[in-house]
Amino acid sequence: MDRCEVLVAGGGPVGLATAVELGRRGIDCLVVEPRPSVSRSRPRCKTVNVRTMEHLQRWGVADRLRERAPLPVDWSQDVVFCTSLSGHELSRFRGVLGLAPEEGRCAEPGQQAPQYVLEELLREVVAEIPSCTLATGSRVVALEQDEDAVRVTVDDGAGSTRVVRASYVVGADGPRSVVREQVGADYLGEHALRPNFGMVVRSPDLWRHVRHGPAVQYWTVNPVAPALMGPLERDGTWWIIAFGVERADGEARAREIVDAVAGVPVEAEVLSTDPWTARMQLVDRLRVGRVLLAGDAAHLNPPFGGHGLNTGIGDAVDLGWKLAAVLRGWGGPGLLASYEAERRPVQERVIHAAEDNMKTLSTDLLVGDLDRDAAARRAAHERIQETKRAEFHALDLVLDVVHDRSPVVCPGAGDRLPHRWLGAGRSLYDALGPVLTLLTPDRVAAGAFTDAARARGVDLRVLDEPGPELLLVRPDQHVVWRGAAPPPDAPAVLARVLGG
Repeated sequence: MDRCEVLVAGGGPVGLATAVELGRRGIDCLVVEPRPSVSRSRPRCKTVNVRTMEHLQRWGVADRLRERAPLPVDWSQDVVFCTSLSGHELSRFRGVLGLAPEEGRCAEPGQQAPQYVLEELLREVVAEIPSCTLATGSRVVALEQDEDAVRVTVDDGAGSTRVVRASYVVGADGPRSVVREQVGADYLGEHALRPNFGMVVRSPDLWRHVRHGPAVQYWTVNPVAPALMGPLERDGTWWIIAFGVERADGEARAREIVDAVAGVPVEAEVLSTDPWTARMQLVDRLRVGRVLLAGDAAHLNPPFGGHGLNTGIGDAVDLGWKLAAVLRGWGGPGLLASYEAERRPVQERVIHAAEDNMKTLSTDLLVGDLDRDAAARRAAHERIQETKRAEFHALDLVLDVVHDRSPVVCPGAGDRLPHRWLGAGRSLYDALGPVLTLLTPDRVAAGAFTDAARARGVDLRVLDEPGPELLLVRPDQHVVWRGAAPPPDAPAVLARVLGG
């Protein structure tokens, strides 16, 4: 491919989600990804949150993810803190991570699934979209831009390069982003001081020793292995994070750590290791001309709470429909200017929340002899409930995102459209249009907007909706205008919310 409308550097979940959002709107999109296939050795994210699931539903693939997820939602909705899998239970949280949300609050519950399951699905979805091309085995090595286009140098992995001309570039190429480096953007923020040692372990024997029933996470609190772990599959494949463990120590003590989290010696095979240190960083700018950054290329946070990948999917959705609007002419330049105004506050909140969640880990709960001292266990339970609840019950952080500082949102708006069921399992979100939707209790009152939309060539869907006000909703389900009556200047409202 020598030219495209949007080139996406990086074919991880965020880059692929960007391509899906663009491709479903007919945008000619090229995704450049160095990895020929998705690796299962490092599962990374394990929580696909309710908001990401709502986007998957909008794309028509939420059920496909659930069919592939190794752990169905009804398998467990608990997080357990214990001295070991075979030891004493210290505390428990139920209905965690949006797996059991309040009835009607969202269109989809969350889903536990390793990142590679989502990524494999999104590769398939991109391949099904005629206007999208996924170029694996290739990488972006350089780019330069002017007022009209970006010229991207792509290495095909076989010793050859070619230059692709794109109208816009999305850098979704991770923490070591070439795109970020090429445009001169920099991370701001900090590294954590404490190392962590991740592992994937195969141990079918381990389930026999679990005294606490099924859980999506087990936090083990003992001196040998203060750790966090959970099942990847129900067949005996587990992920483990040993807190405060350096790479060399982790590799030398891997089997000892497995025995300690189990509480008894077990047969186990270490399939892969992944040492890491938490980072709390946000790029100094999300846009440079025709180049925009998303996902880990733009922000990094500790994994506690499961927000990183999901925040990146939110970036992809916000950016994807806006790029499509500008390229197809129904969106103005103010839409792309609003990307940073809308996403940076979300990214900052997530980083702060994840950093707060990291303040109490298993290493911080090692007080007294928890296996022998009932009083110490009661004290641990109280501290866990006090310090960790926000980590596992964070639907407000996920769903109550309000773009009230956005230049393309009218005063008093910016919130996610409150969800409700229309009956027979049909969501209000299923009825929304692909561009703008006006929810109104009075069809006559909709006339000003329908006339203004027709004049601009904008697709406006009108829905009958009981209630005291009219709501204008954009493609990502956020309300951009609300009022008890039609505005005196509907064309001006449309001009604002579509970027001028």
